Amino acid sequence: MAERFLEGRAAIVTGGATGQGRATALALAAAGADVAIGGYLADGETDSDQIDTTHPSRDELDRAIAEIAGHGVRAVGCDHDLGSDESCQALADLATQTFGKVDILMNVAGISIVEPVAGHDDALWHRVIDVNLSGPYRMIKRCLPGMIERSWGRIVNIASTAANVGAEGAAAYCSSKSGLLGLTRCVALEGAAHGVTCNAINPGYVRTDMMMADLLRRARTAGDNRSIEEQVAEIEASYPQKRIIEPEEIGALAVFFCRDEARGLTMEDVTLACGSLW
Repeated sequence: MAERFLEGRAAIVTGGATGQGRATALALAAAGADVAIGGYLADGETDSDQIDTTHPSRDELDRAIAEIAGHGVRAVGCDHDLGSDESCQALADLATQTFGKVDILMNVAGISIVEPVAGHDDALWHRVIDVNLSGPYRMIKRCLPGMIERSWGRIVNIASTAANVGAEGAAAYCSSKSGLLGLTRCVALEGAAHGVTCNAINPGYVRTDMMMADLLRRARTAGDNRSIEEQVAEIEASYPQKRIIEPEEIGALAVFFCRDEARGLTMEDVTLACGSLW
């Protein structure tokens, strides 16, 4: 069994039913933390089909909760839209009412879109910024005060290599992730004197359903008829390590930031991309 250094701690993971969020939630549970997850469910109102994201079903959410609980911790979850103040409050309330506190916040959920700045749909622009940047802000403002009061807290924001590198057709996504790094630094400074750290992870391509949706969208936009498998193989070949990051690697790094030995790490953004800049 993994070292359970987070026993007695309680965590929230946004986007915790699938992909990087699920891997992060399971890593926290393996370390002994109680975990509340949110997921924007497919059986409710979902984003425009022009936006790349994944919406778990109720069954997927329930399975993730059961997997987390299988590590011998308490686990809960709910339908959650980062673009809604009410929804963010509901997830924070669920965690607080169930566990009595929130010690750890993992802002993992996010969306992307492929669209040029010239002629960009304003509603889609605002949706990407609202979910990827304002969403973590909504969750942080609800969790940070309690962390400061208890003199211990860990916040990890999943940004992207896109926070530091531009890409044609990805202005909304790059802007939202760059902004998330700015938010990370400010929160780190507010929490520094109170035992609260805030860091960001900048993943490159991670083998998730959202990555596949992004590749499919980009291929269609560019008139590229290659299969997803061919596109993935090209990315792997371009990465110095000749592979793509797995979700579990994101979870492992996120949980490392929660260790007492990592308390001196704050206001940092760490790129995890097999040696690649993008």
